[in-house]
Amino acid sequence: MEESDHFSNWDFLGPDLTELILAHLPIPSVIQASVVCKLWNSIINSSSFKTRVSDSRRPPWFFLCGKNKSFPNRNQVFAFDPESDSWIKLTKTTLLSKDSLADSYGFFSTCPGKFSFRPVFNVKTKSARLVVVGGIRSDDILAVEIYSPHQDCWELCPHLPEIFGPGNSSKLLCSALFRGKFYVLSIYSSFISSFDLEKRCWSNAQTLRPPGTLFSYLISCQDRLVLAGLCSVNRELEFNLWRVDEKTLEFSEIGIMPPDLLSIFIDSDNNLQFTGLKCVGSGNFIYVFKEESPWNCPVCVCEISNSGKCSWRRVPSLPEPGNEFQEIIGFCSNVSLLDILGNGSD
Repeated sequence: MEESDHFSNWDFLGPDLTELILAHLPIPSVIQASVVCKLWNSIINSSSFKTRVSDSRRPPWFFLCGKNKSFPNRNQVFAFDPESDSWIKLTKTTLLSKDSLADSYGFFSTCPGKFSFRPVFNVKTKSARLVVVGGIRSDDILAVEIYSPHQDCWELCPHLPEIFGPGNSSKLLCSALFRGKFYVLSIYSSFISSFDLEKRCWSNAQTLRPPGTLFSYLISCQDRLVLAGLCSVNRELEFNLWRVDEKTLEFSEIGIMPPDLLSIFIDSDNNLQFTGLKCVGSGNFIYVFKEESPWNCPVCVCEISNSGKCSWRRVPSLPEPGNEFQEIIGFCSNVSLLDILGNGSD
């Protein structure tokens, strides 16, 4: 069969069936398919196709943003798609959209389902709102504000409990949005409190610290609240995951990173280089990485099944960037074809 005959066979499928087939591809493959021919490009760029793909259930992506503080135009962003097990380099036009709010720290999405930079303070979206802990207009570590894009205004909320400051900094806090409550955890001191988005009040601060924990991060994963942290157990280092009961804050272990993966974060002198070690997650995925230069730092991911089983692996190496950065920001978020298509990879 000649090549021309091979491609003509697609014409017999009709646009509707071709759209259905293309919609089952991972987003990176959709981007590649959009340049195969004019027909596929028109199908992929149609509103019906974008709606079909955006409505499908896809795993959240992991983003790494390299920031050049002297020359912001040299910033670069890479996204990892766990479905295709590959990285995509995003262009600046993907980020500078009408749905984004920008300041000196980064960009924050104002619409649910859109991806956003997670800055040095804590940001989460809920019903098209931004919840900012750490003060977007000041250096007040205890400040809490909520931005409503529909009304284009900020609402000043009750401060974080005083136990979180002033000795802390926003870089030492992590957050998780879970079942209508915004949790804030101090990474090293393990103080935790939750903000009720309806009642607009904070719970009494408590301590969430499994035995031997050196530092930890709180993550909202589907129907569970997960604590991920580095522990010293019998003088051996472990990276553990615990499921946390949101009512009692009791915890139970659900997984441990395999020693061979943890060893990639250890240098030749057998010292754990956990300065800058970060943990983020969304959906059923939890990523462990170093939020600092260089870009060739390792990234590990844990996928938690619906039954609670943990599967760990190392993420493929990041594509080599063309610029130097003073800071790297990592976060997870759901994405849609509306966010990516048309900007694609360079």
